[in-house]
Amino acid sequence: MEEDVSGILGLAAEVEDWFGPMVAEPGFHRAVRTHIARSTALVAEGILGGLLFDPSAPNYHVDWLVVSKKARGQGIGRALLDEAVRRFVVGPGTIEVVTFGPDHPGAESREFYERLGYTAGPMTEPGPEGGSRQIFRIDV
Repeated sequence: MEEDVSGILGLAAEVEDWFGPMVAEPGFHRAVRTHIARSTALVAEGILGGLLFDPSAPNYHVDWLVVSKKARGQGIGRALLDEAVRRFVVGPGTIEVVTFGPDHPGAESREFYERLGYTAGPMTEPGPEGGSRQIFRIDV
């Protein structure tokens, strides 16, 4: 478990400029440990990516998905999402994720979700760093 926690925190450190502070936040540590204990945290081999997933049917939620900068564009994010769906999703239902708004430096994530069939929903509260956020969803 500690290796997975450390790996996820390492990924978090890479993206704090997009997501806001996480590594020093006790709440993030609790969320990571809770997801690992519930077996709803997935990590890519070598901790190249990580996903925290809420399997509460019928409204599933991607709580957090990050792929290491050095491994982006290699299918790791898709593989993590595919595995989460395989393990946890029983339709019908909806999977939602809050991702970056169109004006955010991390807006490339929007294209990732769109390629997977997610559609843009309403804007939502800004992230802790002040950047815009938008809900994306897909029916399953």
